[in-house]
Amino acid sequence: MTNLVILVGRIARDPEARTTQGGTSITSISVVTDRPARKDGETYKDENGYTVKDSEFHRVTCFNGLGQNVAKYCTKGQLVTIEGRIHYTQWEDQSGTKRYGCEIIADKVDFLTKGGRPNGNDGSNEGAPDIDED
Repeated sequence: MTNLVILVGRIARDPEARTTQGGTSITSISVVTDRPARKDGETYKDENGYTVKDSEFHRVTCFNGLGQNVAKYCTKGQLVTIEGRIHYTQWEDQSGTKRYGCEIIADKVDFLTKGGRPNGNDGSNEGAPDIDED
């Protein structure tokens, strides 16, 4: 059996990093992918002649070394490839209602474009390690 996800998309907002009480580094990113929209089974164009797109936002979670490097080198708008697996969660909220969630647990993140940081990093990703290793 296989649970494999490959996404190519843009980071929708800057990464959010945190560390658990146990010391595990976790970085969350949202990756947006686009595909041509369909109306009556056909793709169509907007008033400017561009193909209309449907966008989907994917929650991606990166752990430990991978998460630290994503937090350090990735920024909003950057094009990335994500390889990982789908993970479903279930919980009860405060009112006792069952809630469900879906996320991608990343095993590998590849930078396809440069990112830039407002803190002075020029976005060259120069010196960035291979981030598919923990």
